[in-house]
Amino acid sequence: MAKVGVLLLNLGGPERIQDVGPFLYNLFSDPEIIRLPNPALQKPLAWLISSLRASKSQEAYRSIGGGSPLRRITEQQARELQSALRLLGIEATSYVAMRYWHPFTESAVADIKADDVDEVVVLPLYPHFSISTSGSSFRELQRLRQADPVFAALPIRCIRSYHDDRGYIDAMAGLIAREIQACPDPDSAHVFFSAHGVPKSYVEEAGDPYQGEIETCARLIIEKLEATLGHSNSFTLAYQSRVGPVEWLKPYTDEALAELGRQGVKDLVVVPISFVSEHIETLEEIDIEYRKLAFESGITNFRRVPALDTNPAFIQGLARLVQQALDGPEVNLDQAAALPSTVKLYPQDKWAWGWNNSSEVWNGRLAMVGFSAFLVELISGSGPLHAIGLL
Repeated sequence: MAKVGVLLLNLGGPERIQDVGPFLYNLFSDPEIIRLPNPALQKPLAWLISSLRASKSQEAYRSIGGGSPLRRITEQQARELQSALRLLGIEATSYVAMRYWHPFTESAVADIKADDVDEVVVLPLYPHFSISTSGSSFRELQRLRQADPVFAALPIRCIRSYHDDRGYIDAMAGLIAREIQACPDPDSAHVFFSAHGVPKSYVEEAGDPYQGEIETCARLIIEKLEATLGHSNSFTLAYQSRVGPVEWLKPYTDEALAELGRQGVKDLVVVPISFVSEHIETLEEIDIEYRKLAFESGITNFRRVPALDTNPAFIQGLARLVQQALDGPEVNLDQAAALPSTVKLYPQDKWAWGWNNSSEVWNGRLAMVGFSAFLVELISGSGPLHAIGLL
């Protein structure tokens, strides 16, 4: 029987307060998170933004217990999926590859090679494809594959997205239905989908399919809910977590909540539609920030649908996706990583913490650049940091 490695892709998150700074640096170093015209600016800007945002981010992580639960949950999902696949007769071993924090993709690839698997199925824990999530993770795998002849020889099949997969839709609808039925008047409960946002330019200029997949997914969930509950509920789709001065996908979650309050909505069922695991954006941004805003706006019943985590229906759905990938037409890594020709990216390296010559030189250079820019803006009172709300 073939030995199958199932590689779960996720974002990663700082597990301790002291991890927040380097995690943010890795995040903002990615040109698919912040796209700059000059590659030489990426690392200095990442250092500066991570330095300025670290304190506020640390406060947010303290409010949810001092660190992200994302690694623990993802590893639980990997174990549950491995068990489900073996019950289907697939000799599977699951691996976790985080994009911006441990365990990094390089570590997962090393484990896959050490276990001498026969083929790999790559499964992003992002149901909806975006340049900045699945796309970035696929291209990181592609980079490692190009530099490693042993890894390059290993057959790889990819699941690019599953926003319309019946197993995923049914699992989401099941969790939402429970919260709707817990409302005083289930028929009048308003379903509020909150998805992670992306800059509008990603969709309109770079051809990112993310918005279309999110909208399709929300519609399919609502259709499933109507069939399950026997009635229709009004709903809103909005986007959270925007940063910087550029326009992101609208409506924004905070503005949409305020508008629903003005319309007299009282019972709100909030759905973190693009998140399959609890993490900072569900536990802090939705549960604390948006809950407070909703109450201030006049919404009196704020019910948040839990993330899927290890929900059995979700895990079974993932297992079927892996099985279909093994049995069906192959989607290779090049196809999964493909971007519209208008998107131009350049490689970046992760922050090298430690007292070696290379890191010392770069630490010094970045500190000089960042400190100089910081002083100039403090003196002048204007500049890019003021424009993006960091000063």
